[in-house]
Amino acid sequence: MYTFRYVFFRCKLKNFMRPIPLILLLNISVIFSCQSPKAQPDPQPEAGTPRADVPRAGAALTQEYLPLLQGKRVAMVVNHTSLVGKTHLIDTLLALEVDIRQIFAPEHGFRGEAGAGETIKDAVDTQTGLPVISLYGKNKKPQPNQLKEIDMVVFDIQDVGARFYTYISTMHYLMEACAQQGKPLIILDRPNPNGYYVDGPVLDPKLRSFVGMHPIPIVHGLTVGELAQMINGEHWLAGGVQCKVQVIKAQHYTHADTYSLPVRPSPNLPNDQAVNLYPSLCLFEGTVISLGRGTPFPFQVLGYPDPAFSHTSGSEVQAVDTFRFVPEDIPGVAMNPPLEGKPCVGVDLRQAERLQSFSLKYLMDFYQQSKQAGIPDFFNAFFDKLAGTTALRTQIESGMKEEAIRKTWADDLDQYKTMRKKYLLYEDFE
Repeated sequence: MYTFRYVFFRCKLKNFMRPIPLILLLNISVIFSCQSPKAQPDPQPEAGTPRADVPRAGAALTQEYLPLLQGKRVAMVVNHTSLVGKTHLIDTLLALEVDIRQIFAPEHGFRGEAGAGETIKDAVDTQTGLPVISLYGKNKKPQPNQLKEIDMVVFDIQDVGARFYTYISTMHYLMEACAQQGKPLIILDRPNPNGYYVDGPVLDPKLRSFVGMHPIPIVHGLTVGELAQMINGEHWLAGGVQCKVQVIKAQHYTHADTYSLPVRPSPNLPNDQAVNLYPSLCLFEGTVISLGRGTPFPFQVLGYPDPAFSHTSGSEVQAVDTFRFVPEDIPGVAMNPPLEGKPCVGVDLRQAERLQSFSLKYLMDFYQQSKQAGIPDFFNAFFDKLAGTTALRTQIESGMKEEAIRKTWADDLDQYKTMRKKYLLYEDFE
């Protein structure tokens, strides 16, 4: 069905259907469009007057940015989260005769079907015929020849508000390329599901990497549009260049809102619970502990193979020796996951109370258990990059309590919060 739609619009529309009103084209697009494979019902209304209490992504406000794209050769930086209602943004804009020349894809690929760290190759999208250029791997930044025939770039990807979530690193390099090559950038903003608090250590610039490019805390409390303004305003692009950015704001959103994502933002964040726990649990990627990659509930469980944790006691985290899982390959989600094929014992956090701040309790508890179980080398070399500081690891190893650790990053966090206020586009949570 989609092949028919694509041929119909791309080949027939320009020759025979120009007089047809846009509203009819929109209706046809909805009938024949191809839904992203992981898309779920979107709470954002597509027609009529939207409820005032329902946030709407900037992509849904086509009347605000369509005039900017008309007559332009457009490149899109999108993935499976780039939806307008249930329809992919690419489909929506093709139906409106926007001249899309190519797609740039972040980590996990255009259709969101590649696991974490999996190589993304340049390709042609079989559903639209458009070339797809990977911005993950060796080529993280659009090259001059890749933007030479482009007039305008559009970025629309759902973020989750954590410094080490790589979509914002892709945005950084995109802004840098656009600034250096004189290409304007439109950011279609989306609500931040973890945007209702700011917490965690601020990145030490010495530990800058693709999982932490900016001197911001682990939970930064910004939408991608707000962060783009901060990147520009604080001159964080190479050489202090400035990107010409226009942000199409989300509607009916404030930082006090809890926002439920209509589609999983990446393969291993399948639901709201995983998204909520992600900022606090992702640090386990820098340890020997499994956080459920290779299971149906990633970022919602923690464990280590038997018999290491099966008889420990005195833990603040309850039921350490009752929940068991075995990480296995899941194509498109988790290939060769840590501790693959090994029965793990640990905790099930699927029903845990929603976190309202960044938490070290699980990390510190499992570190203490590892010492009791005689497990060497709890931390690996990736931990400091994720934490954005070498201090956190040494503080935990020295036995500092969480309250004392928090005090060591308090001043940096206060300075960041003051800076953050300059770039807010939405009402804050305080």
